[in-house]
Amino acid sequence: MAQQNLMRMPSAAGVLSRTASIRRARRYLGRVTTHAVLLAGAIVFAMPFIWMVSTSLKADRQIFHWPPVWIPDPVIWANYPDVFLYAPLHLYFINTMIIAAANVFGAVFTCSLAAYGFSRVRAPGRDAIFMVMISQMMIPAIVTLVPLYILYAQLDWINTFLPLTVPAVLGTPFYIFMLRQFFLTLPMETQEAALIDGASHLGIWWRIIMPLSTPALATVAIFSFMFAWNDFTGPLIFLNGREKFTLALGLQAFLFERRTIWGPLMAASTMMTFPIMVVFFLAQKYFVQGIALTGMKG
Repeated sequence: MAQQNLMRMPSAAGVLSRTASIRRARRYLGRVTTHAVLLAGAIVFAMPFIWMVSTSLKADRQIFHWPPVWIPDPVIWANYPDVFLYAPLHLYFINTMIIAAANVFGAVFTCSLAAYGFSRVRAPGRDAIFMVMISQMMIPAIVTLVPLYILYAQLDWINTFLPLTVPAVLGTPFYIFMLRQFFLTLPMETQEAALIDGASHLGIWWRIIMPLSTPALATVAIFSFMFAWNDFTGPLIFLNGREKFTLALGLQAFLFERRTIWGPLMAASTMMTFPIMVVFFLAQKYFVQGIALTGMKG
């Protein structure tokens, strides 16, 4: 009888196997649920972009059709070259690239130099100066807009790219803060060894810190490029001549002047969005690493 009861009792190996199977099933179910939620959210956020691309290839009669027509029939590829007939989009593109290049240069080189000084160079009053610098992040940009306009008008910078490039080249507090937080995570022993070998701080910044900071530099470069590319308020306030317009300002002018030409307008919007997507996908790996690593040490 005792032997029969022992034979009926499940073995320890069987119990462990069933427990492991249950855990794997729960883990798999959790992953499926997470991916399903993320996929649903991605579809919701992608809907406006998909509709913009779809509308850029539609005829006017299909744009306001109800129920909505998602797949153009026929596909009107002529909307893209027609953009250049209504607006000098190539000129707006060049102007935007000039401003974006200056912003990226300031974010990568000038801000990294300032961040190196705040994180790796011991000097009296360093932390106090840093606190004053980051306190500017608490001031809304709209509050300083009028004083800046008066200052730039006295400098005769209105209707030039200087108000949109010089402040960025001189450094942005937010990017300096981000790079400083990342530089603090790098080991000090490498810098001390380089100083013993006779290296200067400028040499350490260029030969050691910069190569080790690729993720953080890619992050601030993408942020600065996206901000300069999508900036509307700055060009609206400081640029007056149409030959100086950026893409954001040019699209707004296009909308006011050509209200009924929605196909070319959506085509122009798609072409404006495309460079940002290319930059992000090319630097996606470094961007994610930079976001994950920046700010790990205070």
